[in-house]
Amino acid sequence: MGFDLAQRLVTDDLWLLVEPLLPALGFRRQGGGTAPVDERKVFTAVVYVLMSECPWRQLPPRFDVSPATAHRRFTAWTRADLWRSLQARAEEQLSSFRERRWVAAIADAARARAMSRAAT
Repeated sequence: MGFDLAQRLVTDDLWLLVEPLLPALGFRRQGGGTAPVDERKVFTAVVYVLMSECPWRQLPPRFDVSPATAHRRFTAWTRADLWRSLQARAEEQLSSFRERRWVAAIADAARARAMSRAAT
C-alpha cells in the first residue's frame, strides 16, 4: 500500500484496535482461490469506500485490493457486528476525542451502507 492516504485513514493506533476484532477468514470448501489479501489493506480500502461514499467498483487500484474482496469482507465484518464492537472498543481505549470521533464516523458510515444495501 505504502501511500500517505492509507496511513491517515487507518493509523497504527486504529489498526491495533481493529485487528483483534476481525473475524478469522473461513476455509473455502471448494478449494482453490488466491492467497488472502493483507487484512490491513482490505480494512483501509473499506474505510476509503465508506468515507468517500464511492461505489465499490470505483475503489482506486492504489489500494491493492479488488473491489470484490473489499465488498466481501465488508459484508462479512458487518455480519460479525464489527462496527459496533469497534466503536465500543474505541470509546474504552482511545484517549483522543478526535480518534474516537473518526471511529464513530467509520462505524456510522458502515451501518448506513449496510442499511441502504438491505433496503434495496
